[in-house]
Formats: sequence, structure tokens, C-alpha cells
Amino acid sequence: MSSGDSRLFSRRGFLGSCAAAPWVRTAAAAPRRNVVFIIADDLNTEVDCYGSRNTTTPNIDRLARKGVVFQQNHCQFPLCQPSRASLLSGRRPDTTGVYTLKTPTRIRMKDTIFLPEFFRRNGYYTAHAGKVYHTGEAAEDPRSWDEELREFGKTPPPEAVIRKVKANGPKGHTFEWDVLNYTDAQMPDGIMAHRAVSYIEKAVRMGKPFFVGAGFRRPHAPYAAPKPYFDRHPWQKTSLPDNPPGQFAKLLKAAINYAPPDKPLTEEQVREFRAAYFSCVDFVDAQVGVVLDAVDRLDLWKNTVVVFCADHGYHLGDHGGLWHKLSLFENATRVPLIVYAPDLPGNGHACGRLTESVDLYPTLTELCGFDAPPGLEGTSFVPLLRDPARKWKRGAFCMVGRGNELAEAPEHIVFFGRSVRTEQWRFTEWDGGKQGDELYDHQADPGELNNLAGKSAHAGTMKNLRALLHEGWRSALPDSA
Repeated sequence: MSSGDSRLFSRRGFLGSCAAAPWVRTAAAAPRRNVVFIIADDLNTEVDCYGSRNTTTPNIDRLARKGVVFQQNHCQFPLCQPSRASLLSGRRPDTTGVYTLKTPTRIRMKDTIFLPEFFRRNGYYTAHAGKVYHTGEAAEDPRSWDEELREFGKTPPPEAVIRKVKANGPKGHTFEWDVLNYTDAQMPDGIMAHRAVSYIEKAVRMGKPFFVGAGFRRPHAPYAAPKPYFDRHPWQKTSLPDNPPGQFAKLLKAAINYAPPDKPLTEEQVREFRAAYFSCVDFVDAQVGVVLDAVDRLDLWKNTVVVFCADHGYHLGDHGGLWHKLSLFENATRVPLIVYAPDLPGNGHACGRLTESVDLYPTLTELCGFDAPPGLEGTSFVPLLRDPARKWKRGAFCMVGRGNELAEAPEHIVFFGRSVRTEQWRFTEWDGGKQGDELYDHQADPGELNNLAGKSAHAGTMKNLRALLHEGWRSALPDSA
């Protein structure tokens, strides 16, 4: 599909074939709340409402003041396609079978009703602009949408670039940033923000409930944004990660996501690339503002659920020199998540309980008055939207695949790493322990710099967490939801 096209799919035959689906709720009393679903790419918690001092994100913050900020939300696989397939299906990676960037979304889920399709089958107008599912024909899901404008413009055209910087960074991934002479509205993400607004306006004109997705490519590499955002972040004033001497050498081989560069990055390079990433976060925040302004202007807050999230976290030179994703450290698994739902008492508060991206599907169906379809492997956190301080899950689970070589998304998985995060601890097991274990105490070591695995003083903790990891997510569910 060309960059300027959108698709309109016929709904009559599609909906007629599934009108009798047993999970479709037709009760007239059910609230018909709309859903605005905003997702960013490769965004960690470097935003103001998560305590970052590196970015300026007033629009994400205004949503945070209206809704609930989930401070301990974790993805299930820190890589774009596996993470999005899990989030949008409500199933975990071992069920989806999606472990690489090239694995088709529906390879083991041919008849699965994905989140936007669920709303479409229930009479909603569904549309998306940008990257909601992963990029590429095998990853996209046309049956989920009435209309779509798919992502384009991952790499900016040469004529838009004022300055381009490349470095020999971690091997197997783009390491580049670009200062652009575009305005926000000329940027692909700017186009997507305005197209998402047009879909919302269309639904309002039609008088139909809607599920509209706005998917932003940034801050994914190459870190490209208009010049004014770079002007906010001079590299000389940009922070460095907290890296004690020799930290990289302490890492387990299996824990390293990408092979390091042959020559270590200089301090100036680290600052420059971090500044470029933060510039892109500020740019994404401005596009979020475009969408939120439309919710304001159309007076939709009283009957619309608004979600802001990301597919996974991101490393910025921490742990002695880790960049990008594909690790089982906090910076890669922890994902920003803000949810606003009308009239719930938790709005305006933060929630420190453990949640998982896979929980979004059952949460949104419940908020909109529907019974969730069978087979979901997440837990609705609507109770936390009512009482953010209540007791909740014992653990959040994440996994990642490793191939014979350290590179982005190995196509042939040799072994997996699996991690469980409790409110105090993270325990990670590589290849069932054959490639090593990791244990971190987040009360004493929030940066996960001191691996306690194998220490006799923590043998009991290791035993308990290994049992929790092996018993799996069902064993960690809240006593009552």
C-alpha cells in the first residue's frame, strides 16, 4: 500500500458471518465507551510522569493527571512484533508462537479475535493510523480495521536531513540520529496523528462508537525529529547512564542483547545519542497532544477510554553499554502505561502494583461493557482503576529468544531467557539455568547492577522465585479481580 493510501473494508459480509458469536454482548444497558489507543515504538519510561529529568512531556503528563499511571507495567517480549502480537491478542508469546520480527502475527492464531477486531465485531468503527500492529504485510491485520493508514517513512529522505550522524555502535541494529528540517505536520508521525483525529471525527459524525489507534514510530531508531526538538537537548547537558567501572564485564553472556562495538563509544557519543533519543520522545509527546486536543475539542472525555502505552522498553547505554531492546533487564521490559476511563475513582493517581501489557485486552473489553472472549491470558486491571493501592499480582512475566549470534531478532531461536518480576525482586533464568541465572533486589539495587544469583544468603529467595517462574503466570494471579 502506498504511503498516502487508506483502506476501507466492507463490513456487511464480515459482520454477518460472525453476528452470532457467543461472546458478542448485545445488552442495551452496556456502556458504549469509545477507545483511543495510542502506542509509541521503543519508548522506555523516560517521560516526566515516570520521574524522568531528561525529557519534557506535557501532553503525556496531562493524560497522566486525568488517568492512572501504571508504574510497574511490563511487556511479555521486548521486541516489536512479539510484543505487539501478545498485547493485541491478549495471549502470551508461548501461545502466540511469535518470537521474531519475521514471524507472521497469525501463524498459530489464525482464528484469534484480536483486540481491535473484537470491537469491530461488536459494531464499533475501527481505524488506525501508523504502527499499531508491527510493520509488514505478514504482521498487519486487515480484518481488524474498517480503515487504516499503515506506517511509512521509517527512514527520513535525504532532502529532509539537516544533519546525519552515524556511529559504530552495538552490532546488528541501526545506530544513527538525524536532525530534520520538517515541521511536525510533515513528519510521518505528525501525519498519523492528524489522520487518527480525522478517524475520530468521522466516527463522531456517524454517531458510532469507535476504536481508533494512533501508532507512532518514534523514538525508534534512527532517532529523527525536527530541529526544534534537538535544540531542547544539547548533548553537552545530557545525562550519562549510571555505569560503575567494569559493569559490562559482569554481565552474563546470555544477558547481552547485541554484540558490543569493536571500539567503545566515547562519552560524547553516548551523550549525543541519548540526547537524540530524548528529542524524539519530546516529539512523540507533541503528537500525543494533537490527539488529546481532539478529545478535548469534541468533548469525548465523558464517554471515551484513552490509553497511552509502548510496545517495550529501551536501553540507552546503561549496564555498562547496552542499547536498544531484547534484554530481560528492567529498562527493556518495563513499559509506560497510562489509562483514563471515565468516572473511576483511581483517576489522577499512580499505581505501583504489577501489571502486564497482555492485561490490556480484557481491561478494555470490561471498561466498554463486554464479556471478554475465551482464551485470553491477561487479567483485567479494572479493579486497580478503582483502587490503585489494592493488592494485585505476585509477578509479571517476560521472555526473550537467543540465537547463535547476538543480533536483532534472531530468526532461529536456540534458547530462551525467562524472567519474573515481583514487587521487590527480578529473577531471570537463561536456557532453564544452563546459561546462568540473575537475581536483583529492586529495593537495594533499582538499576539491577548487582547480580545476587548464587549467593548463599539469597538461596531461599532464589528457590521461591524459580518456583514462581516455573509455575507460570496463572500462579501469580490476584486472589480476586
